[in-house]
Amino acid sequence: MLEQTNRLRYFNIFLDSIERQDREVTEAFGHHVHWGYWDSNNLADGSAEDFRRAADQLSVKMCEAGRITDQQRVLDVGCGFGGTIATINDRHEHMDLVGVNIDERQLSRARELVQPAATNKVEFIEADACKLPFENNSFDVVLAVECIFHFPSRELFFKEVKRVLKPGGYLAICDFTPVDMVMPWMGALELMFGGLLSSAYGQSNLRYNYTVDDYEKLAEQTGYRVLQEHDITVNTLPSYLITRQLMRKASPPGWDAELDSMVNQIMEWVSRQGLLRYMIFSFKNLH
Repeated sequence: MLEQTNRLRYFNIFLDSIERQDREVTEAFGHHVHWGYWDSNNLADGSAEDFRRAADQLSVKMCEAGRITDQQRVLDVGCGFGGTIATINDRHEHMDLVGVNIDERQLSRARELVQPAATNKVEFIEADACKLPFENNSFDVVLAVECIFHFPSRELFFKEVKRVLKPGGYLAICDFTPVDMVMPWMGALELMFGGLLSSAYGQSNLRYNYTVDDYEKLAEQTGYRVLQEHDITVNTLPSYLITRQLMRKASPPGWDAELDSMVNQIMEWVSRQGLLRYMIFSFKNLH
């Protein structure tokens, strides 16, 4: 797992900034490490505080997609610093909340930040998303917030989630999905930009990205029903500018800030062209 976490360049930058007590970076990324959600692009003011509120709102959207209610056992896979668990902890009662991550550094911060509310339980566990250390049929809801592209296999993850989900339970994920017309070109894009993406954002193989159609087929093959396919690309676009500014500011000596900025700008451009969509999916475990 150490080899995998060493590839997560952006987490290394965030953790270094938090250790140095950088106020802006800690405000923006000290709880959530995912894009923000704005009802309107015009509402984004470019501040770290505004970005954190928008990241909170994306977690709320994911909880809605997972149909989270009181008195549930919920698993957040790829939980980062525990921001989504904290959102659930603040909004619901009589919950058994579990966060999983491969990076013990992230889990250590999550344990410091997230204390269970009076009627809730909270636990953070180091584990592989495709080899979950839980009993069959043990969760009502599983979430994967902006992290599935780091997992060894989406198919293995879906099968493992099906194992730990109760019959009728819900899986909610969000992912960057290319449109179908782009897929024939993904091999060439991998040669051109794959190294940049992997260097900045960790393990990534553009040729194996999933389209909406791919997710629909995967759901059918693994025993889920698709409940929601929500394109929120427009609502997330302000994330690119604020993250680009903060990453430049936060990059310590020895880090190539221009590389991070270039990758960010490429992703923003293809998103604005409608070639890469930010999707929230929810699925119901059929049996």
